[in-house]
Amino acid sequence: MTRSFGTLLGVVTLLLGLGLMMVLSASSIDSYNSSRDFFGQFSKQAFIAVLAWPGMIVLSRMPQRTLRRVATPAYLVTLAMQAIVVTTGLGSSGGGNRNWLSIGGFTLQPSEFIKLTMVVWLARVMGEEPERLVDPRFFFRRVFLGVAGAVLLVALGHDMGTAVVIVLIAFGCWLVGRVPMRFLGLIGVVGGVLAAFGVLLSANRLSRVASWASAGDCTDYMGTCWQTTHGTWALAAGGVLGVGLGNSKSKWAWLPEAENDFIFAIIGEELGLIGAIVVILLYVALAVLLVRLIGRRAADPFDQIVLAGALVWVVGQAFINIAVVLGFLPVLGVPLPLVSYGGSSLLATMLMLGVVLGVADRDRPPVAVVGAGLASGGRSGASQRRPRPAAGRATGTRGGGTASATRLGRARDASGATRVGAGAVRASARGTVTVRGGRR
Repeated sequence: MTRSFGTLLGVVTLLLGLGLMMVLSASSIDSYNSSRDFFGQFSKQAFIAVLAWPGMIVLSRMPQRTLRRVATPAYLVTLAMQAIVVTTGLGSSGGGNRNWLSIGGFTLQPSEFIKLTMVVWLARVMGEEPERLVDPRFFFRRVFLGVAGAVLLVALGHDMGTAVVIVLIAFGCWLVGRVPMRFLGLIGVVGGVLAAFGVLLSANRLSRVASWASAGDCTDYMGTCWQTTHGTWALAAGGVLGVGLGNSKSKWAWLPEAENDFIFAIIGEELGLIGAIVVILLYVALAVLLVRLIGRRAADPFDQIVLAGALVWVVGQAFINIAVVLGFLPVLGVPLPLVSYGGSSLLATMLMLGVVLGVADRDRPPVAVVGAGLASGGRSGASQRRPRPAAGRATGTRGGGTASATRLGRARDASGATRVGAGAVRASARGTVTVRGGRR
């Protein structure tokens, strides 16, 4: 396990654990009202988490060549599923959006998995021929049209929030993939105009934007201002230390989507300002780790684009959600990744992070130990050239074998241990050499 892998896994697991705890608290009243079971929604979320966590680890071990091979078929499958949702009777609606595939009592949100497959597909297409991205015909035919199709299918289901997030994810991948800025500027202008028309043509979206724009003057607490106002009141009620875990009053049917889009308001109410800041810092830590990995994987465009897509998706969507709760953005209806209730969102996000963990696992320093002899003087494993002993190298012999370690990065302690790179080389008085740590 590399340090990057372990740190990322720790941050993700902390966010997941916090999310399960808050889903249990925020959903308990609604669960009891609908099914007479306080743990109804929590049980579903916990079940998905139990499946998704090992799935994330398994996906992190998948070789990059396998991801490249399945990227296009997987993307086409998720697009087909979303097309089925918006064009057939198998699609179901909720909250004004037609965004769920319902088969035999089982529901799935394909748009969440479009995010996952689109990132890997973009990494494959853009990473294979990065020099051709400056060609407008190649970019718009091979890259842009695939993203535009996904955005169109999601928008047809009236889920403007998810469509916006997909566009932002694509822009993040394009920026890191070094797509010319003139292409991005043109797409941004056209997309902004289309988004404005989308808002004007929908009374629901227009009322959301209007209530957000006049937040200081809105007095319709039982109508257009209901959700945002009660979200603000929930945060205010929490103060610095919060009212205590499980003691929220807003979750008693005062705050719609308390366990989903507005779960950050419940976090602020129950855990206070301190708890809210801890959540934000966890996402900041995740962003810092991903940005560092992007810089270290400069030699591999596929890995860089995957990391950029995950960064915008998980961290960017998190701050969009928080900005909505704080009143900095109009209500978009996007969940807080890893924290909000929603099986499809949780599963897709953790699978995306599994791909990211695979990149972190490939982020290994070069091995400093370059050769090791056998007692018979032969070579073990792949053929290796033995470096000639020279000044600045430590050598030891056993029989006819020779082992050497480079001087770069070593530190000798009082016991005579010599550390090289990620591993540790210890030479005994008889000249034998053992290697601890480091994976080669």
